[in-house]
Amino acid sequence: MIVEAADVYKLHFGQTIFNEDGWRYILETYKGHIPLRIKAVPEGSIIPVKNVMFSVESTDPKVPWLVTYFETLFVQVWYPMTVATSSRAQKEVIARYLGETADNIDSLPFKLHDFGFRGVSSVETAGIGGCAHLTSFLGSDTVAAITLARKYYNCPMAAYSIPASEHSTIITWGKNDEVEAYRNILTQFPTGLVACVSDSFDIFNACENHWGEELRDAVIARGRDGILVVRPDSGDPVTVVLKVLEILGAKYGTVTNSKGYKQLPPYLRVIQGDGISHETIGDVLEAMKVANWSAENVAFGEGGSLLQKVHRDTQKCAFKVSSAEVAGVLVNVYKEPITDKGKISKKGRLTLELQNGQYVTVQEGQGDASKDILQTVFEDGRLLIDHSLDEIRARAEIDLVKEYKQRKTS
Repeated sequence: MIVEAADVYKLHFGQTIFNEDGWRYILETYKGHIPLRIKAVPEGSIIPVKNVMFSVESTDPKVPWLVTYFETLFVQVWYPMTVATSSRAQKEVIARYLGETADNIDSLPFKLHDFGFRGVSSVETAGIGGCAHLTSFLGSDTVAAITLARKYYNCPMAAYSIPASEHSTIITWGKNDEVEAYRNILTQFPTGLVACVSDSFDIFNACENHWGEELRDAVIARGRDGILVVRPDSGDPVTVVLKVLEILGAKYGTVTNSKGYKQLPPYLRVIQGDGISHETIGDVLEAMKVANWSAENVAFGEGGSLLQKVHRDTQKCAFKVSSAEVAGVLVNVYKEPITDKGKISKKGRLTLELQNGQYVTVQEGQGDASKDILQTVFEDGRLLIDHSLDEIRARAEIDLVKEYKQRKTS
């Protein structure tokens, strides 16, 4: 690989730039292990933006340049950090509306389902982003996330799903036999949860006539051992969800829960899987609350907005040199461009400390190492801390859920 890298870089730059001798030194001295020390906050920690999340330093003074070689790879942690942050923020929104309009929040882990696999740039992206989503939820159709969690996070099964139709399994029957397509779904899956996309032609006609009339008795009978989830998949989410709920409520009846909000019968629910984002989830749930519908009635599926509509500047993630040893003296290293004060970088040796209940990045080597939240997770080719997904989920849990669990056990 060293020979190949030297050849590629010489062709790329037109001159010899690649540090072949340095890499051969690493190979011979460390048997290919990388002499770096990485310190990081425990995975799943809730840290405000503009704080140090991890630090990287060379453990061998003969290869100080090594850190910069890994900058591009390390800074890519922006992606799972950003997805995990977005999912957690959406969990807080959903939890708040469940707390206000439902009898309990037990269904929260399955209220935001990952539909994002097909909308990302690669299988690797789906695995990384999808696994980040699973720090807050248990529902996903992104299989790459499940396999990543099994391989790297000691979690045999990180997420769950249910049988669900797609448009092809409906439209293949043709518009005139749409109801027969739905009937077939009920026949093939006579028990348990099953979701059926119902907007292939006319979502409102499907709810009013197919589900609400022709198949009503079958849905009710199936309700002894199962739940039908009707899925609209187009149109304005607020308008469509409310109208679907009103139609299904008129056809199947509703009950009023302990908070005074309407709920469909327990064998019937709705999942909105189109146009969902952090902003629209709040819009839908607020409109439902105003119309006296409980958040218990609906779940959400999110694709592109969950795994793809994010970038490094969403949380302004950056990886910069902050300290160097020159002639035996530690030197603060930073940038301070006059054209953008927002790009001033942090100076010197950094620690992350909890001061008066707030996380603070202490710069210029002025921190207290005994109070540093950063833990050494990797050193000289050895992984020293290997967090499980269960541990990460526990750290990332939202306050409302912690309080709810505490009340249930007290």
